[in-house]
Amino acid sequence: MPELPEVETVRRGLQPAMEGARIARVETRRPDLRFPFPERFAERLEGRTITALSRRAKYLTAHIDGGPALICHLGMSGSFRVEAEAESEPPGAFHHNRSKASAHDHVVFHMEAPGRDAVRVVFNDPRRFGFMLFAEGASNEHPMLAGLGIEPTGNALDGRLLQELFRGRKAPLKAALLDQRLIAGLGNIYVAEALWRAGLSPLRAAGTIAERGKKAAARAEALADAVRSVIADAIQAGGSSLRDYIQTDGSLGYFQHSFSVYGREGEPCPKPGCGGRISRIVQSGRSTFYCPACQH
Repeated sequence: MPELPEVETVRRGLQPAMEGARIARVETRRPDLRFPFPERFAERLEGRTITALSRRAKYLTAHIDGGPALICHLGMSGSFRVEAEAESEPPGAFHHNRSKASAHDHVVFHMEAPGRDAVRVVFNDPRRFGFMLFAEGASNEHPMLAGLGIEPTGNALDGRLLQELFRGRKAPLKAALLDQRLIAGLGNIYVAEALWRAGLSPLRAAGTIAERGKKAAARAEALADAVRSVIADAIQAGGSSLRDYIQTDGSLGYFQHSFSVYGREGEPCPKPGCGGRISRIVQSGRSTFYCPACQH
């Protein structure tokens, strides 16, 4: 599933094509994705202008002038691409390649704006776990968004806050970081990378970084720094690959070139002086990559 940095990269790639543009026409080529499309989906969007394109955790939100906000989720395999004339590329790049097969093009937004070429924004989703829903009121009050925790992209996420969130929790540290009710948008890949940067084991009980004393406080602060930095680095890597929305680099590459532990089972730990090797274990049915030698 695309994680927060990929979704943010997609938002930035779509922004020049969609923000400030009028939705001239909407094509829905099937009645549903993960969920049925809202009633009168195309009719309620056509003729309206997208005033802003934002992101909350792994959700994209298109704010519509005089209409409901449109909440989009990429699911497991969803992607957008922007088409103008004969050219077509998906904004952003992903750890797993995205489909361009037209059989999986399920929604097409025809966008128009003064001084710009008309473009089509196409949502492609082979597995159809993505969805598009309306938020009738404030988008942050929609049931999909209302219970989400703090974003991991700002200074509000610090060691003290992590201690408050994890105090008394016996669940493994990895599970606590993946709990969207606590921190919104973190996924399997970047949690593994953040724990490695902080030198903390994914098996450690989350509550141990919230105990009294300087050691626990230092661990909490190191983890907060690691979470913020790994997300920032990944967003920067994706953002730097964006040119404009027509020439967006849709090839594989993204942040996986900088992965330190994810997907590197058996390889030497890249931390200077460590000497350990990356291990893979399974937690809650998902692969966890870490270095037992330097993550405690």
